[in-house]
Amino acid sequence: MPDLSSADARQRYSRLKLYLVIAICAAPAIASYCVYYFVRPEARSNYGELIEPQRPMPPLHLRTLDGRPYDAAALRGKWLMLMVAGGDCDAGCADRLYHLRQVRLTTGKDRDRVVRVWLVPDAAPLSTQVIREYDGTEMLRADPVELSGWLTAGSVQPRYGERIYVVDPLGNLMMQFPLDADPTRTKRDLAKLLRASRIG
Repeated sequence: MPDLSSADARQRYSRLKLYLVIAICAAPAIASYCVYYFVRPEARSNYGELIEPQRPMPPLHLRTLDGRPYDAAALRGKWLMLMVAGGDCDAGCADRLYHLRQVRLTTGKDRDRVVRVWLVPDAAPLSTQVIREYDGTEMLRADPVELSGWLTAGSVQPRYGERIYVVDPLGNLMMQFPLDADPTRTKRDLAKLLRASRIG
């Protein structure tokens, strides 16, 4: 006479193995479902704010610090890190100039693709010390009305002196950062742009 208890035990063991295999196979799907519907991690994104739609640089009437006309087209072909601040350049202005210099330097071999630009919307004289300390920055006088029309188009945009801007090599205004932007995170965004771009 067959041992029913032994047969039942084998049957239960077989069913247990089957359930275990099903559980192992189903686990990834269940885990992804739980993560999607209950954890919902935030997607990684740019630190800087993308400007959409991008705004082409208009024919700005720029002048050098000694009053000579400067052709805005000369800025094309490079990535521009651009700030706007008055010629009196307070401590916040100096901090931003330092920030732009350091971000450019940390791009390493790509630093020659990046140009720092300081647009000065007034006639205040610049400190000789600031000019010397931030040599290499394009310091240009600009018309404040033209700047406002380009940099702050749209009623929800902040005033142009309240952002640091990125302009692509085709002359499109395409990203902006707050004045107190984290240099490390700014550099990461710029590095991603430089890696992804075949121009400039």
